[in-house]
Amino acid sequence: MMGIKSLAEINKMKEAGQLLASCHREIAKRITPGVTTWEIDQFVEEYLDKHGATPEQKGYLGYPYATCASINQEVCHGFPRKTELKNGDIVTIDMVVNLNGWLADSAWSYAVGEVSAEANRLLHLTKESLYKGIEHAQVGNRIGDVSHAIQSFAESKGLSVVRPFIGHGIGKRMHEPPEVPHYGSPHTGPLITEGMVFTIEPMLNLGKHHVRVLGDGWTAVTGDGSLSAQYEHTIAITKDGPLILTEQ
Repeated sequence: MMGIKSLAEINKMKEAGQLLASCHREIAKRITPGVTTWEIDQFVEEYLDKHGATPEQKGYLGYPYATCASINQEVCHGFPRKTELKNGDIVTIDMVVNLNGWLADSAWSYAVGEVSAEANRLLHLTKESLYKGIEHAQVGNRIGDVSHAIQSFAESKGLSVVRPFIGHGIGKRMHEPPEVPHYGSPHTGPLITEGMVFTIEPMLNLGKHHVRVLGDGWTAVTGDGSLSAQYEHTIAITKDGPLILTEQ
């Protein structure tokens, strides 16, 4: 059943979203060559605790960390580790914040030091694809309009859209209806209505869209070893348009 949130509930989710956004702003200051994603993960857990929140994905289906940290060809769900980030890497930090029982979800990709022109282009266009999708998250449109906007933009730029991992509704649970693919046909899928809250989180690859999951059962990587990036916001649907709850 599609979860429709009241204005009061959306405001509670916005509080979680603003805390999450502030955490990402702090992460951005710390992403430099020599830092480890393990250190970033420890910082996030301490930051959320200091602000009365918890990392929702820690313990989810056995996932052991406060963040997902995916480097270079890793698409999503990478484990934080003690290996130092190198100049030229890109890294995606994804987290779900629980503040007073309400959730917000956002991933952001970061350049480590000076990155290549193609990596920088991937980051820029992946972020742009997220906002192309958000533009179509309007009352009266369908989820497929969001999906198509992302896919058509990405593919027009020579990038591919990851299929298996998609956006989702969110509220007091991490995953609620509707499912939000980042590829598909316009005018299809669930009708977008006022009070919906869901994530849009495109993952784009420099190479082909195929992915595989490593032996840890979590980390997804590109099938051809190409770079991958992801940007994600949690949005609420209002009569005046989409409200970004995790805007930085």
